[in-house]
Amino acid sequence: MFIRSNGIELHVQQRGVGVPALVFLHYWGGSSRTWRHVVDALEDSFRTIAIDQRGWGQSDKPESGYALADLATDAVGVIAALGLQRYILVGHSMGGKVAQLIASRRPDGLKGLVLVAPSPPSPLGLPADVRRAMVSAYATRESIIATVEQVLAPDGLCGGDLEMVIEDSLRGAPAAIEAWPLATSQEDIATLVPRIEVPTIVISGKNDRVDPPDILQRELLPRIPQAQLHLLRGIGHFSPLEAPGAVANLIRTFARAVMPDRAAPIPATGR
Repeated sequence: MFIRSNGIELHVQQRGVGVPALVFLHYWGGSSRTWRHVVDALEDSFRTIAIDQRGWGQSDKPESGYALADLATDAVGVIAALGLQRYILVGHSMGGKVAQLIASRRPDGLKGLVLVAPSPPSPLGLPADVRRAMVSAYATRESIIATVEQVLAPDGLCGGDLEMVIEDSLRGAPAAIEAWPLATSQEDIATLVPRIEVPTIVISGKNDRVDPPDILQRELLPRIPQAQLHLLRGIGHFSPLEAPGAVANLIRTFARAVMPDRAAPIPATGR
């Protein structure tokens, strides 16, 4: 379905029933489909809402408006349009930084925060020339495969997931592809995230080459004192695709702990 938020049309995939609802925000280059295996494992217990952020997937692709505040306002508009009264934000990489900004505003109804391989609140610590090179990472099928194999998921993805990543990356709007490495990733919200007051877990792959655990332990965890870190062995930056069952189990356990009187019974473990 499509929901109008912040002046644009956003594509949203909604599945399942139950509370708290889980709202998923994807990485730079992804789409709502990034979460498909995780959602498969959770939809019997929770209402899941996965958003194609502006510039990606089937959502509108404006030529501007890719700051963190824009992305956060987009997502908050979807949450309001759906009337969510109890929800948990789940953000991966870029989506994790967007989720941090939303949570720092202490919105009504937010019950928890799950940060999956999140970009830290401080500016991305890469030289300008490296960040400029990132813009071309999604230029061709070959460059995307090389980026996945060398950086994002060095141990590989199954064929279907790799093809999905290629399609989503090639589909991105030029403005969205450029905005994250050149501008949005450099936004500093480190002074804002200490305002996050909801229970928070951070899920990190021990082999993550993009936002490695040591960076998160230095730049993120000290700023969100209640956050708990969960490390996944042998996993890189793409844990929603590399280890969806483990990610889903952590989300399920967290959601039940946050709202034990509301969450649905635990189903059989998904993929």
